[in-house]
Amino acid sequence: MPSKSDDAMRITAVTCVKNEGPFLLEWIAFNRLIGVTDFLFYSNDCDDGTDTLLDALATRGGLVHLPNPAKGRNYQMEALKDSAKQDVVKEADWVWIADVDEFLNIHTGDHSIPALIEACGDPHAISVTFQFMANDGVEAYEDTPVIGQFHRSHNPDIWCTETAIEVKSLVRKDFPLHYYGAHRPFFRDSLPAHKRPVWTDGGGKPVQHKFLIAENKRRIRKFPAKGARALATLNHYALRSLDSYLVKNDRGDVNREHRDFDDTYWRERNDAAYEDRSIARYLPQLETMLAEMKADPEIGALHADCVARHKAKRDALLEQDAYVAMRDQLRAAGTLPPGEAEFLAEIGAGA
Repeated sequence: MPSKSDDAMRITAVTCVKNEGPFLLEWIAFNRLIGVTDFLFYSNDCDDGTDTLLDALATRGGLVHLPNPAKGRNYQMEALKDSAKQDVVKEADWVWIADVDEFLNIHTGDHSIPALIEACGDPHAISVTFQFMANDGVEAYEDTPVIGQFHRSHNPDIWCTETAIEVKSLVRKDFPLHYYGAHRPFFRDSLPAHKRPVWTDGGGKPVQHKFLIAENKRRIRKFPAKGARALATLNHYALRSLDSYLVKNDRGDVNREHRDFDDTYWRERNDAAYEDRSIARYLPQLETMLAEMKADPEIGALHADCVARHKAKRDALLEQDAYVAMRDQLRAAGTLPPGEAEFLAEIGAGA
């Protein structure tokens, strides 16, 4: 890992993973490119080599890998609670909490997190709006960068029938923190108004007051997307390839016997109406960094093992009638998201 000078901004990325092995190196390399200096990974119940690869990466510096501390199923919140106690977070200038399928696409300066922070006026927090990248008919999993495979999404200003879209947040070390949430930090309700943090969206504008103080419980983690992406967008590859989506579904729900499959999540995120290739600006450097990481014999072999296990899991799932039916259902699913098809039918009927 590149050495850090004493005066370099320390940015720690915090994330939780389960069976994300094939995608780890890309996410780590990408975040290093945009300025992340340290990583804190929490893993649980992995059987695809994720934990072994993370352990090997941890020995090379700049990355901490811990077992998820959750005693029940609230894995993310328990991990975030624990993260506030870890030196890699306490010593950071900024903390970036995101998932391995989320990539911070920065449109300003040198396209780095420090450039985004400067463009936003160095606030206490920056919340960047999701843009859900569609599967767009990609069926086969390939061991190539995700950001180079998927280029279409919904209209950035509207998702399904919503104009308010969820965010993820960068948090400065002096934010008056009560606790980290998965989408945004929280300060205590009793905090005096004059001590409230300066907080912007991905366009550098102050976030809405109701979002700031978490007044509207339905809008705690989202606000209107229009005008909020001028400086940065959060590309969310929640679907990836159809192969990988089947494996992801198994990860979250091992036994599908005698249960109907609900394709709503897929349809909500597979709107390919809009093309956005702006994140491709990172690809040349990303591919160079990935090649360097895989040139390490141990890291390269562990990554290849994760890839092989991912493919083997896909093959095993497709020996089950339920997963064949799921694949066929997803192939046949319409590309209009829930709500939009009904709306078009309604206005058509009224014409």
